[in-house]
Amino acid sequence: MAKKTAYLGLFCAAALILSYVESLIPFFAGIPGMKLGLPNAAIVSVLYLYSWKEAALVNLARILAAGFLFGNAFGILYSAAGAGLSLLCMQLVKRTGKFSPAGVSVIGGVAHNAGQVIVAAMVVENARVGYYFLPLAIAGIITGAVNGMISEWMIPRLQELQ
Repeated sequence: MAKKTAYLGLFCAAALILSYVESLIPFFAGIPGMKLGLPNAAIVSVLYLYSWKEAALVNLARILAAGFLFGNAFGILYSAAGAGLSLLCMQLVKRTGKFSPAGVSVIGGVAHNAGQVIVAAMVVENARVGYYFLPLAIAGIITGAVNGMISEWMIPRLQELQ
């Protein structure tokens, strides 16, 4: 149990560091909220190495810490909505056994963006923000694939340590 807790703490630290690194990278393509999703590599790895519960816990801790350190309350709200829908969708497609970690990560990237657009539409009380979804989904596919490939590379190496 202590070993698992230590590993989850390391994953949380890695996800938080990746959130910070992501905040330093000027990735703005004219679409508000577009990011690389680097912390997702850690979350997908936790999902495969442990379970959705541990992935949710690590993600929640990362969102709160990153929000208070580098963001604001709206950032926490958008991140939590995106992360919640993302994790739900990733767990559902992982369960089918038909997707690799990269495929699961792609689904997570698109779902994350969908969750954020839904919250944005509710916050501004205007469904027109939905127009942002297509470019965000394309970015989610690309970054989800890259982050998923990173996870695919990490998972077997981390399993050896357990």
